[in-house]
Order: sequence, then C-alpha cells, then structure tokens
Amino acid sequence: MTATPDLGTRTPQLASPDLLRSVFRRHAAGVAVITARGDAGPVGFTATSLTSVSAEPPLLSFGISTGASSWPAISATDHIGVHILGEHQQDLAATFARSGADRFGASTAWRTGPEGVPVLDDVLAWLVCRIVGRVPAGDHRIVLAEVVLGDPTGPGRPLVYHQGRFNGLRD
Repeated sequence: MTATPDLGTRTPQLASPDLLRSVFRRHAAGVAVITARGDAGPVGFTATSLTSVSAEPPLLSFGISTGASSWPAISATDHIGVHILGEHQQDLAATFARSGADRFGASTAWRTGPEGVPVLDDVLAWLVCRIVGRVPAGDHRIVLAEVVLGDPTGPGRPLVYHQGRFNGLRD
C-alpha cells in the first residue's frame, strides 16, 4: 500500500510558470555572467543556471531564453566567457540582468580576451569556453560548452541569488 504524504494544511499547486518561479526563488544559486562577441559589439547576461556537467572533458551548461537580447550572439558564436561573480559585484550582476542596460559601458571593467571573448575584470574566476551544443528546452536553450582556458584565482567570496535578491554568503 502506498502512503499518502501528509501535507498538513498546505494545498499543492498544479504545475505553472508561477509555481516553478516560486520554488526556485527558494533555491540559492551562484551568480555568473556569460559574455560573447556579437556583430554589434559585446553581449552578456546574468545567469544563475550555470552547472558543471563533466570533468573529462571539462564541460559546463547554462540556460538562456530565446527571447533574450544576448541570444542572437550566443546562437551564432563559437566561444563564450563565463564569469563567477563575487559578493562585491551585486551592481554588476544587476546591470547584466537588467533589460536595456548599457552592460559594457563605463562602469563595467572588461577587456577582449582569448577567442575575442569579452572578459570581465575583478571576478572570482573566469573561463573561455567553446560551444559544443545548443539543446532546445521550452522557450530556452541549454548551451553546452567545453572549457578552453581560465583563471580561478580572483579574491573574495561568491555572490549568490536567493528570494529575488543578490546576497553574499553568511558564516
């Protein structure tokens, strides 16, 4: 006989975009910025969906909406930059998350890195990766990328995203 879970006074909700967003607001995630070279200049966006996929070969993945302003460049490029943000970079994370923001304006310190990828300064770590796949997933694409090179030595503590806000870790 299968036991019926005791949900107390709570009523489960049917699957919906709001349910998924509500649940994932409770999931703390590291904050990264993904960058690429676009036809009209550099592009980038804040991502909390970054995942390590494989150590051999070194692969990672992230999700991007096909409606995102960065998607045309990500869909056409061979290489991307992945930047792990520090808790001192809440403003940078917000800039790259905001639609219509001047993401590579004067307040963003960056340089052109290997493979022409925009590399952000003062991050905890960065990677340049070669895109090896773009997998359809609803209104998004899951991008698979192989690590080419990087630098894991930036100082500081990671920035996390939780309950709709950027935060530092607490001891």
